[in-house]
Amino acid sequence: MSKLVSVGTYKSEFNSILGINIESKEIYRSKGLPAHMLKSKHANCLKYIDYIPDIIDNPDYIGTNPNETGTDSIELVKRYKDNVLIGIKLDKDKDYLYVSTMHDVQESKIKRRLHSGRLKKFIVDNNDNK
Repeated sequence: MSKLVSVGTYKSEFNSILGINIESKEIYRSKGLPAHMLKSKHANCLKYIDYIPDIIDNPDYIGTNPNETGTDSIELVKRYKDNVLIGIKLDKDKDYLYVSTMHDVQESKIKRRLHSGRLKKFIVDNNDNK
């Protein structure tokens, strides 16, 4: 765990929107995530690495990756100057959530994923005091 940095807490409200059941717990990122991003040709998103807590707290879109079968994982997308996607997975052996990927995503891809249902708009209701 010494190679991990805490970046936020999983919101249990994601579960009801996505129809999944991930326990609310801390989310970590590896100290090696920037090197992974460089190797994976996602260097253009390095400027957003300190925004990960904001993406977790205030995503514009949330979804699951249908290609990640047999694992608990979600995708969070936040609109900045670029659309930034982070993937979060559960390490079942060590029982913690971690940021597995971070990259930009094109507007056309967001539209396709919204249309297919892979992504859903995340709206925070701040009108709880009616």
